[in-house]
Amino acid sequence: MDNNTKEIINEEIKEEEISMESCEEIKRHKLCLLRSFVEAQDPSSKEVDDHVLNRFLHYRKLDVEKASESFLKYLKWRKAFVPNGYISESEIRTEISQKKLFMQGFDKKGRPLVVVFHGRHVVVKKKERIEEFKRFMVYCMDKVCARMRDNGQEQFSFISDFAEWGLSKNDINGCLTVLSILQDFYPETLAQVYIVNQPYLLNTIWKIVSPLIRNNTKEKFVFVDNKKVTSRLLQDIDMDQLPEIYGGKLPLVPVEEC
Repeated sequence: MDNNTKEIINEEIKEEEISMESCEEIKRHKLCLLRSFVEAQDPSSKEVDDHVLNRFLHYRKLDVEKASESFLKYLKWRKAFVPNGYISESEIRTEISQKKLFMQGFDKKGRPLVVVFHGRHVVVKKKERIEEFKRFMVYCMDKVCARMRDNGQEQFSFISDFAEWGLSKNDINGCLTVLSILQDFYPETLAQVYIVNQPYLLNTIWKIVSPLIRNNTKEKFVFVDNKKVTSRLLQDIDMDQLPEIYGGKLPLVPVEEC
């Protein structure tokens, strides 16, 4: 490589670094603007850390006005739905007893892993159960967000296991509830969804549900070949972080023990 070529490459690297620094500076500036605006609208916003505000800023593509609108909507919902600031296990006993959600390990990018077994889920029908299911979702997401924050991450990965799932376990309302909570109140937290042990019926359900999912969320779904579950997951998750049930070395840990 001659000297002229080296100089050109070095100049390009410098320009790229300057561009990245400028981009980060813009993001910091936008975050400051967002915080100032929401704190003026609702002083309780001061208690919310930058991780949460950043989620809404990224969700609204750095549009401060739209991000503040979405965040203030979230804050209003949070105050009404979680008045104590957290969901206690005594409020979600039925959901916890189903032993369907586990959280442990990290993918290769350092993002926390969540595993859900849909075959263990009891279909939500009564209004009381729907409210408990919502509380369970918030309880789990709060734990996920805490783990993300502790490890300097903004997203998590999700293994969605359909083993032993069938028509009697089909819960479209429950599915839409999960998507609504994730998309409206925990935006930009979902990195990847691995659909494993999928039955044929799932294709039909997906055709019904997918039009209701935002395009940027749909792009995160990975339908894993039932014969290649371990090999596909190992592309993104190290063996010592992959749950034993998928050929890894890590035991499953119930969410309430995390």
